[in-house]
Amino acid sequence: MKISGVDIRPGNIIEYETGIWKVGKIQHTQPGKGGAYMQVEMKNLVDGRKTNVRYRSADTVEKVHLDTKDFQFLYAEDDSLIFMDKDNYEQITLPKDLLGDAAAFLTDGMDVSLELYDEKPISVALPSQVEATIVEADAVVKGQTASSSYKPAVLENGVRVMVPPHIESGTRIVVDVYDRTYVGKVS
Repeated sequence: MKISGVDIRPGNIIEYETGIWKVGKIQHTQPGKGGAYMQVEMKNLVDGRKTNVRYRSADTVEKVHLDTKDFQFLYAEDDSLIFMDKDNYEQITLPKDLLGDAAAFLTDGMDVSLELYDEKPISVALPSQVEATIVEADAVVKGQTASSSYKPAVLENGVRVMVPPHIESGTRIVVDVYDRTYVGKVS
C-alpha cells in the first residue's frame, strides 16, 4: 500500500532500498525556503542498520503489510524474551533488542502483538500506555506549582519520566510506552 511521505508515523514498517525498515522517529520540518518535508529515522529489521531519510509530500513509500498475531510475554532470560502463542501455546524466543527501549515496560503475562513478515517475527507491539508505580520522585520546591513545570521521577522498572509536581513516590501513573511521557494518574 502506497502512502505519502508526510503520512509516515512512528512504528510504520516501510520498504526502502529493497529492505524492510521500521520508522523510529519523525520530524516534520517547514523551512523558510522550499517545501515542507518529513525527516524520518528508520532501522532495518533484517540487519539492524539505521538511517535518516527526508520525504517530501510528493514522495510515496510502500507500507509493508504484516500479519499480526497475539502473544503473551512470559519472562526474560539474559538478552532474550520468551513469548507464548495464545492460540496453540507454543513458545518463541526473540532478542531483547527487537523491542528497543520499550522492553523496559514488559511485565510477566502482558499481552503483546507480534508482527510477522513471511512467517518470521520482525516487530513486537506493546500496549501504547501502561500503568507503573513511582519509586523515587524529587521533592516539590515551594512556589514551583504555580507554573506548569515538571520534575524527574523513577518508575519501578528503572525508567525516568517527567511528572507534575504534585505526583509523589508510591503513586501509580499511566505512562506512554513509546514517548516515555506522563499521561495521568491511575484513578
